[in-house]
Amino acid sequence: MFTGIVEELGEIVGVEPLTDAARVTVRGPRVVADAAHGDSIAVNGVCLTVVDASPADGTFTADVMRETLVRSSLAGASVGTPVNLERAMRADGRLGGHVVQGHVDGVGTVLSREPSEHWEVVRVGAPRELGRYLVEKGSVTVDGVSLTVVEVAPPDAGEQWFTVSLVPTTLAATTLGRRGVGDTVNLEVDVLAKYVEKQLAWRTS
Repeated sequence: MFTGIVEELGEIVGVEPLTDAARVTVRGPRVVADAAHGDSIAVNGVCLTVVDASPADGTFTADVMRETLVRSSLAGASVGTPVNLERAMRADGRLGGHVVQGHVDGVGTVLSREPSEHWEVVRVGAPRELGRYLVEKGSVTVDGVSLTVVEVAPPDAGEQWFTVSLVPTTLAATTLGRRGVGDTVNLEVDVLAKYVEKQLAWRTS
């Protein structure tokens, strides 16, 4: 489990295409410092399992299966791509963001950016099936960053979208400060909303 509080802005330094998967090598000295084989590290919001860790050069390697490539923006990652990194939460740690699984629900697209003096409002287009889980002042994960939803598209809108406000720290310390209009981002909606929906469906069936 993660919290959506990015620990480090890393970089992909190697990509090895496989038959139905890929093996990626990521540089992130902070998250690799105590990493071992089998540990979980979120890369742009995608939970990956460490295959090999090299604290000496600050890198780790992970396998990305086909399902992950289909559902996330990691399919388009290449050497030099910056990525948000977060280690799995310790049981005695602070839940600074919200409960994040690292299981991407879909890929969104940056539709617009509106800069202000102290923050920036970003509008993100989302797959329509995720719209029912997005509520104003609710939580959403964008590229692994825990954010509060500011506004959502009305139910009768032609396309699904939501907005988030990014403070200077988020803009400087994560990939969201670099995403331009048209860029894709990984989205994970609040898992609690999905469980509630499932339970209600069982009770009414």
